[in-house]
Amino acid sequence: MTAEVADGTDIALLVAVSDAPVAQESLTVLAGGHEHPVTETRDRFGSRLHLITGLPLGPVEIVYTARGVAEAPVPGASDADAVLHLRPSRYCEVDEFMKIAEEIVGERTGAEAVDAVARWVHDHLDYVPGASTITDSARTTYLSRQGVCRDYAHLTATLLRASGVPARCSSVYAPGLSPMDFHLVVEALVDGSWLAVDSTHLAPRASMARIATGQDAADTAFMTTLAGNVTLTGIQVTAIADPELPAEAPRDVVVLR
Repeated sequence: MTAEVADGTDIALLVAVSDAPVAQESLTVLAGGHEHPVTETRDRFGSRLHLITGLPLGPVEIVYTARGVAEAPVPGASDADAVLHLRPSRYCEVDEFMKIAEEIVGERTGAEAVDAVARWVHDHLDYVPGASTITDSARTTYLSRQGVCRDYAHLTATLLRASGVPARCSSVYAPGLSPMDFHLVVEALVDGSWLAVDSTHLAPRASMARIATGQDAADTAFMTTLAGNVTLTGIQVTAIADPELPAEAPRDVVVLR
């Protein structure tokens, strides 16, 4: 990523793979021609958060690289997750979708309910880059019937929560995605397991590497300006599976690792 920043700018990054064993990893920030210090911490969902403070006026280059990313441990679920991830959140107006979710899901429960929601969202939305903004939510996506991965994820998560299935959003690196970018998917809690759900069907879920997890995109943004001013001037995301991409069958049960 490249950006122009004001003097004294502070930012937070969510770009590092989360808890997966990595053979080689680095995060470098160049500001004013010099390497700038970075502090790693954790957010409230346990995602790896990198803080960059006191950036000087001028161009900034941020490069994150991870090679040899292995499978992370199977994500656990607590009793509190079943409560937290049923609630409305900034981009997921759960209370407004109860009747709609009932019509889509019917008497289905568990994995069958998840599959019904994912199929409905995939069939009723058009993937249109640039069709939405950072203020669009599940409500506006439902009305416009178009969007990008974050819009698909917000509507999917909202319908799942409205049908009684706890659901959260996770940003990922997604080999096979075209055009390549950061990608947002959903995890649905079924029988104690977090099942990966991607209503876009744009990349195989089994090859995805988790970055950050939260209730919606507000918790998973790759960059947040904490102080000062940032103008993003360029971004390039590359994610490659070695030796090859696995096959994707949307109805298969996949756990995001």
